[in-house]
Amino acid sequence: MPEASIAGFEEWVAARRGALLRTAYLLTGDPHEAEDLVQATLIRVVPRWARIADAPEPYVRRVLVTTNASRWRRRRWREVHTDTVPDRPAAAPETEAALALRAALRQLSERQRAVLVLRYYEDLGERETADLLGIGVGTVKSHARDALKRLRVLLPGLELEARVGPRAAE
Repeated sequence: MPEASIAGFEEWVAARRGALLRTAYLLTGDPHEAEDLVQATLIRVVPRWARIADAPEPYVRRVLVTTNASRWRRRRWREVHTDTVPDRPAAAPETEAALALRAALRQLSERQRAVLVLRYYEDLGERETADLLGIGVGTVKSHARDALKRLRVLLPGLELEARVGPRAAE
């Protein structure tokens, strides 16, 4: 890769790494998994950087989501259930609402969680979300509706407001 492309890639990563990590964390529910997911995504993106450098965001987001889905499918087949809970390091202090929301998101299906993260955290429209996930707009709508309904049951005291931003009508 030319020196200018490498510099452009490094600048983009420096500027967007935090946002990528937050999205990855919402998709995985685990900070270490999120780090691994972002790293795997960037490894897959760098060979194509010269072609996507003018508008990398949609491509990188798509790679992040598809890499997560692939990792989730592979992990599901290797997962071993035990009777003991592994030791975990203490988490950073968070609000009870954030912890409850994070736990509730983990109870959604992978696809429902991806739809919610892309629609409401990444603020993508229904068409963009559908294209990114390779599903229909109707499927995006039904996953979002079902996921929000499930979250309302799991988190009865939490306000899940209707969308009021510029993409509310999409």
